Amino acid sequence: MNIIVVVSDTFRLDHFPGFNTTEIFAPNLEKFAQNAQVFNNCRLGSFPTVPARADIATGKFAFTFMGWDALPKSQTTMAECMSKAGYLTCGIADNPFLVRNGYGYDRGYQDFIWVRGQRAGPEGRDVKKTWSSENDCFAAQTFTEACNWIERNAEEKFFLYLDPWDPHEPWDPPAHYVKRYLPDYNGEQIYPAYWDVDDSGVTARELEIAHACYKGEITMIDHWFGRMMARIESLGLAEDTVVLFTSDHGFYFGEHNIFGKRRFLWDKKHPMNKVRFGERGYYYSCPLHQELTRVPFVMHHPKLKGKTHDCLLSLCDIAPTVIDMAGSKAPDDMHGRSLVPVLEGTTDTHRDIVVSADADAQNLRSTSKAVDDVPREILEVCPATIFDGEWELVYAIEGDPHALYNSKIDPEHRTDVANDNPEKVRELHAKYVDWLERHGTEEANIAPRRAL
Repeated sequence: MNIIVVVSDTFRLDHFPGFNTTEIFAPNLEKFAQNAQVFNNCRLGSFPTVPARADIATGKFAFTFMGWDALPKSQTTMAECMSKAGYLTCGIADNPFLVRNGYGYDRGYQDFIWVRGQRAGPEGRDVKKTWSSENDCFAAQTFTEACNWIERNAEEKFFLYLDPWDPHEPWDPPAHYVKRYLPDYNGEQIYPAYWDVDDSGVTARELEIAHACYKGEITMIDHWFGRMMARIESLGLAEDTVVLFTSDHGFYFGEHNIFGKRRFLWDKKHPMNKVRFGERGYYYSCPLHQELTRVPFVMHHPKLKGKTHDCLLSLCDIAPTVIDMAGSKAPDDMHGRSLVPVLEGTTDTHRDIVVSADADAQNLRSTSKAVDDVPREILEVCPATIFDGEWELVYAIEGDPHALYNSKIDPEHRTDVANDNPEKVRELHAKYVDWLERHGTEEANIAPRRAL
């Protein structure tokens, strides 16, 4: 089987067809999911963008050994394994962080195509000066590159990794996509505050515009994803190609009083949307609630009937699953576990807990360059989220406040029930410490977490 993995950045699960609490127009993804393996409980492991890519590339929970960093040369990659398994391998991405500054997330692919311009600044401005139609947008370019590559290599057994950065900000899709959600849209572009809504100066109208533009980018991704799926069909490859659609994390549009996915300020207390360049930045705590941690994980396998799965899984399970489907064996040191037994129906369970954690802000490190390569000092430890399928513990380090939520009763995490359930807090905390030990986390990182 050919295998295609699509990682659409910042795609909240509740904005995917079938999960959305608000109507999203995504007919191609809806059709794709109708006869697919749909996993309801995929949670991110390492957060945000780059550490999540390390999870996918290495099959490991990257936050246990690295932060927002270049891919360690000591780690075996999914692409290397697939190349060794006899696949023609290629990565196509407009994500600006994979290959710049020696980050090395192209390692192991026999070919890698980077669509430049997503990064803000001179590069992005230069690229956008050449645009004349929707065909020039990044999603269009990336999926078009994929269509062309698949056509050129239709006779090969291939593995294709596709990494469109949309619907990541800046949210600038063609206006016709936005007006579906906001008819009076006039082309405004809103940048997230990366701070508390009520302390950032962001208005309700600005949040409305930003969210509509985000939804517009999802609809744009859907359109071009549909073009790729149609190309696969037209080339006669549909019965020989597995396609997985997933994401790295979600985003807050005012939920939990946050507009962004992290919280940081500058020397003069400007939030992100009022930054003055040249000032020093600081990271503050930002809990990982379901709007960030739950991501789509939808796989169309032409040999399997569509089915919904409720088992727990994480993004580091992608690599061993792909390698297993290729008829090869994943490296023994991967944290991830193959989902093939779940797909074959021999089990309906996979993990007992999933841990989601900010890879950089696990400890008070001197600086982090997460999100945009601007160095910022970490002033507060970000809590991890420990999820067992029903309960979610939000916990940072000993002595810091923690919270407990019942995700089945309270999926929006409106009511902290830690005081009413101290035994559940202790149980999840103990499982968390054991989990860190089993995954080879350094004692220096476990020690501050051994007690509540």
